[in-house]
Amino acid sequence: MAPAASACRRLLRWLLVSAAVLRPGLGSYTVNSAYGDTIIMPCRLDVPQNLMFGKWKYENPDGSPLFIAFRSSTKKSVYYDDVPEYKDRLSLSENYTLSISNAKISDQKRFVCMLVTEDNVFEAPTIVNVFKQPSKPEIVSKAPFLETEQLKKLGDCISKDSYPVGNITWYRNGKPLQALEGVVVINFKKEMDPVTQLYTMTSSLDYKTTKADIQMPFTCSVTYYGTSGQKTLHSEQAVFDIYYPTEQVTIQVLPPKNAIKEGDNITLKCLGNGNPPPEEFLFYLPGQPEGIRSSNTYTLTDVRRNATGEYKCSLVDKKSMIASTAITVHYLDLSLKPSGEVTKQIGDALPVSCTISASRNATVVWMKDNIRLRSSPSFSSLHYQDAGNYVCETALQEVEGLKKRDSLTLIVEGKPQIKMTKKTDPSGLSKTIICHVEGFPKPAIQWTITGSGSVINQAKESPYINGRYYSKIIISPEENVTLTCTAENQLERTVNSLNVSANENREKVNDQAKLIVGIVVGLLLAALVAGIVYWLYMKKSKTASKHVNKDLGNIEENKKLEENNHKTEA
Repeated sequence: MAPAASACRRLLRWLLVSAAVLRPGLGSYTVNSAYGDTIIMPCRLDVPQNLMFGKWKYENPDGSPLFIAFRSSTKKSVYYDDVPEYKDRLSLSENYTLSISNAKISDQKRFVCMLVTEDNVFEAPTIVNVFKQPSKPEIVSKAPFLETEQLKKLGDCISKDSYPVGNITWYRNGKPLQALEGVVVINFKKEMDPVTQLYTMTSSLDYKTTKADIQMPFTCSVTYYGTSGQKTLHSEQAVFDIYYPTEQVTIQVLPPKNAIKEGDNITLKCLGNGNPPPEEFLFYLPGQPEGIRSSNTYTLTDVRRNATGEYKCSLVDKKSMIASTAITVHYLDLSLKPSGEVTKQIGDALPVSCTISASRNATVVWMKDNIRLRSSPSFSSLHYQDAGNYVCETALQEVEGLKKRDSLTLIVEGKPQIKMTKKTDPSGLSKTIICHVEGFPKPAIQWTITGSGSVINQAKESPYINGRYYSKIIISPEENVTLTCTAENQLERTVNSLNVSANENREKVNDQAKLIVGIVVGLLLAALVAGIVYWLYMKKSKTASKHVNKDLGNIEENKKLEENNHKTEA
């Protein structure tokens, strides 16, 4: 018993001493752990053979120790001290490695592993660091717009739940912003949650923007320390609407000012290059010194040529910022004299004029009965072929739809004029009598024969062209006759006659008959002579044949007979 009691007393003495005096052991060792992970602290001491037990403690801020775990080497038992913050979080292995689950910021302390023998106490300290990665930074409380030349809060960059405190940086188009008085003002603040001991970091940016910041992206980042060193997280980009004052005013004309014609509606549109654009303007009409207040558009309806002039618009609050444009209202007038339906007599003179008045040079085209003329018509002495429908048409090529036209329907009237001609057939048996008539309206033609007074219905007529046509008849008179052609229209009745003699025709017929009779008589006499000759020939032929039959052997006689026969025939 005495030796055991003596050993207990020595153990107690060593424990009390170890609480105040650092015994031989190893230097400090650091363990880095992520927030919420398990902290693993090896004892880092060689276990002595006469080990009695091992024990872990940590040091309070005032330096006083607090034991948290005990393991006996002889009884193989483990005991955890009643420390509330480590309840159910500790685990001590056989090799005296201490594990702390669900790492917290409060676990960031100096822990000591103690191995105790009967004669000595060995210690190995471990420094625990706990890191917490912050949330991805976010730009909040963003300004709805930024205004040039004004220092205005752009927004806040916020990153939460960090340990230790991180650092926030602002960027413009990927380049870090540096504080500059009156231009870039950055304020940083941190807040720690008293329960979790985690930090929330907020950086506010006041920024004096320019037009160069239009569509320019802004970002922020948080730089923090973790278990493996320094890291950085970046926010999403933020693009801000940049407000800037109007520096220039422009005026537009709808439709395009080169195509405005009388009767059109004109819309003037005034624009300012600021953001947001101005909503109201002053519009100045030609000859009116006072402006008309309106939205960015002003409409004139059914404009006339007197609306031609200079139009202006300006800002309401800055009248010196003004824009102007010249507008020409195109017009086109056409005066045709005479026009409409005009009736003139053949041979009359008719001056025709088509006068054009326009805002610029216009093209003029003359048409007659839908056929284009090479030049304008001029009538010093009217003919029937001059009658027709004349159209004078003009247009401005640059202005679509600006055309004018007027027409003249010319009627050329004339009393019937008659000319009669005669044509004898080569046989002399018939004659063609033609009655040429000229006049308008179209005269009606009637034929009569003097003496009988009969109307000849067998006449043939030609087409009526340019106030002229003819009627013809074919006759074979047996005696002298007079043919009368009567032409009549609404203006007058005209008569003309032509004597046709039959003598010349009868003599020619008698001569032809005599010639025919002579030819027939001559032919009959020739036929009679030929018949007589033929009869004599046949008779002599028969007599010669008889002599030949009597003396066929006398060749000389036969020859003589033949010669005689030939002579007789001759």
